[in-house]
Amino acid sequence: MNALNASNEAGFVEAKQAELLGSGLDALRTFAVSFDRVQTALRGLADLGDEAAARRVERMSRELEALEPSVTMIGQIKSGKTSLVNALIGAPDLLPSDVNPWTSVVTSLHLHPEKPGFAQRATFRFFDKDEWDRLISGGGRIGELASRAGAEDELEKIKLQVSQMREKSRLRLGRNFEMLLGQQRDYGYFDKDLIERYVCLGDAVDEADETSGNMQGHFADITKAADLHMTRAALPMPLCIRDTPGVNDTFMMREQITIRAIRDSRICVVVLSAHQALSSTDMALIRLISLVKSRDIIIFVNRVDELSDPAAQIPQIRDSIIATLKKHNGPKEAKIIFGSALWASYALQMRLDDLPASSAASLANWAALCDDDACTGVLDETTAWRLSGLPVLQDAISQRVAQGIGAALLQRIGASAKNLASGLAAANQIGAQPEESRFVARMQSCEAQARMASLIKTRKTELRAEFDAILSTFDARMERVQASFLDRATASLVEHLERHGDQTIWNYDPAGLRALLSASHKVLARNSQSAFDKATKAAAADVMDVYAQAFDLGGNTFDIARPRPPLVPPPVTLGRTIALDLSGRWWKRWWLQRRGHKAYAESFFDLIKSETSPVIKELRDDLAQSVRDEAIAVFDAFLSEQLAVFERLDCMQTASPAELTDYIARHAPQEKRALLERVMATLNEYAES
Repeated sequence: MNALNASNEAGFVEAKQAELLGSGLDALRTFAVSFDRVQTALRGLADLGDEAAARRVERMSRELEALEPSVTMIGQIKSGKTSLVNALIGAPDLLPSDVNPWTSVVTSLHLHPEKPGFAQRATFRFFDKDEWDRLISGGGRIGELASRAGAEDELEKIKLQVSQMREKSRLRLGRNFEMLLGQQRDYGYFDKDLIERYVCLGDAVDEADETSGNMQGHFADITKAADLHMTRAALPMPLCIRDTPGVNDTFMMREQITIRAIRDSRICVVVLSAHQALSSTDMALIRLISLVKSRDIIIFVNRVDELSDPAAQIPQIRDSIIATLKKHNGPKEAKIIFGSALWASYALQMRLDDLPASSAASLANWAALCDDDACTGVLDETTAWRLSGLPVLQDAISQRVAQGIGAALLQRIGASAKNLASGLAAANQIGAQPEESRFVARMQSCEAQARMASLIKTRKTELRAEFDAILSTFDARMERVQASFLDRATASLVEHLERHGDQTIWNYDPAGLRALLSASHKVLARNSQSAFDKATKAAAADVMDVYAQAFDLGGNTFDIARPRPPLVPPPVTLGRTIALDLSGRWWKRWWLQRRGHKAYAESFFDLIKSETSPVIKELRDDLAQSVRDEAIAVFDAFLSEQLAVFERLDCMQTASPAELTDYIARHAPQEKRALLERVMATLNEYAES
C-alpha cells in the first residue's frame, strides 16, 4: 500500500510539474502544428515524384528536423542566472548554482520533447593546444592591456596568476593534461557531480579530495564547451538553452566565447539581480545587449523574492533599468520581466511550505497585486509559478522563436517544396498533352538547355561580384571610421594636454566608434539583403521566361517561390572590451609614464589602433564573410532547384508516348493529382508568408 501511495504521489508531482512547465508555451505549440503540417506535406510530396524528387524532399525534411532554436543566457555575477536556467529546463538542482567561483564554460542544454526510448547524454569538449595558449598567454585580455600600457609590475602579477592557474591544471590532470587538449569526452548520462567536474572552476583538487570523490572543477580550466541532451516535460519542439560564463570572468579570457554564443543565438535573455538592477558598472553587459535587436532581447530581473516590498520596489527598479539603458544607448524596446527563480524552483519541487519566511512574505506581497485570473488569492504552486515570472519568460521566448527563426525556416522550406511541387504539377500537365502539341512553336531542347545553363552561370557570377563590391565598400567604410575615430581621439588628447598639462588624467569614450561601426553593419545588412532580393527576383524572371518559351508554362500555370534573404547576425563583437573601456591602474600607469605631447599622441594612437583593429578584422573576415557565404549558398541552392525542375520538364517535353504513359501511370493517377493539390495548398501558406 505504501508503495502504491508513493507511486501515486510521484505521478501527481510529475503531472503537476508538466502542467507548470507547459504554461507560456502556446506560441511554440501553435508553431509545432505548422511544423507538422509542412512535414506532412513533404511526406506527401516524396510519394508524388521520382527518386530524384524524393532525395530533395529528404534533404528538406532533414533541415526541418534539425531546427533547434537557441536562447543565450547572460547576466551579472550573483544574479541567479544558473538557478533561472535550472527552472527553465525543469530541473531545479541540475546545474551547480551555489559554487564560487561561478560557471566557467558555455553549457548548452539541448531540450527535447518527451518520447519513449530517449537517452540522456553529455559531451564535454576541450580547448586544443593553440586555443589554450591563446586563451592564457600573456595573461588573457587584461594581460594584453597591461602590456600595451607599459604596466610591467601589473603585467608580471597577471602572468604569475595565469602561470599558477596553468600549473594547477597540470598538477590536477598530470600527464593527461597535454593528451586531453583538443579531445572530447562523451557520456551516456549526466548528473550534478559530473557537470561540476567539467564546468565549475574550483580550487586545485588534491589527492585526498580525489579519493573522497570531490572532483569539482577538475577539468574546468581546459573545458571549452559542454553539451547536455535531455527531455523536458510539456515541450512541443526542441530548444537549446545556453548558460554562459558572463562577460566579466577572470582576465576576460572567455569573453569572446560568450560573445560568439550570443551571435549564434537569435534570442538573448539578460539576467539581472533585483538588488543590483543595472548601473554604469555593468557597461560590458550593456555594450553587448545594445548590439542585438531590441526584439531579440529579454531582460529578466531575478531575485525579487529578496525584496522587502516588491509591490513598491519593482516599479522603481523598472524605471531605473529603462533610464540606464536610455543613458547608455541600450535596447529601447527590450521586454523586461520580473520574477524569482527561487519561487519557481520551490513550486516545481512542490515544496512551497519550505520557502524561507522572508521569501514567503515577499511572495504574499507581490501576490496582492496579481491581476491574473489564475491568481485566486491562494498561495499554491500554480500561483507561485505564475508570480515567478517563468510563464511570461517562456511566452516571450516562444513568440520570438515562432515569429523569428521558426517562421523563416518554414518559409524557406515551404518555398523550396512549393517549387518542387509546381514542377511536378507542370510535368503532369505536359505529360497530359498530345505528342504533336508538345513541340509546336516552342524552343528546342538543346537551345533551352543552353539558355538555362547560361542564365544560371550569369546570375551566380553577378551575385558574387555584387557581394565582393559590398564587402569591399564595408571594409573601406570601417577603415575610414577607425581612422576618423583615431584622429578625433588623438586631437582631443592633444587639446587636453595643451589646456591641462599631463597632471590631469584624460579619458575618451569609445561609444562613438561603436555607434559608427554599428551603422556600417546596418548598411552591410541592408545592402546584402537588397542584393539577394534583386538577384533572386532577376533569376526567377529569367527562369520563368525559359519555361514560357520552352514549355508554354507562363501566365498563372506556374510560378516560382523565392527564398527570403538569410538573416544577418548582430555585430556583438563590437561589445568586446577595449582599452578605453577600462580606467584602472594600468591606464594611470600608461598616463604617468609618458612625457611630452608627441609621446602621448603617438603612444595613444598605437594603443587604440592595436585595440580596435582585431574588432574590425573580425567584423570583416568573420561576420561579413559569413553573410556573403550564406547568401550565396542559399542562392545557389535556389538555382539548383530550378535546374532540377527544368530538367524534369525537358524530359517530359522530349519523352516518347510510351514513356509518358508509364510516367502518368506511376506519378499522375487521379488520387495522386488530388494529393498534389492538397500538398500545394499547404505549401502555398508558408512559401509566401
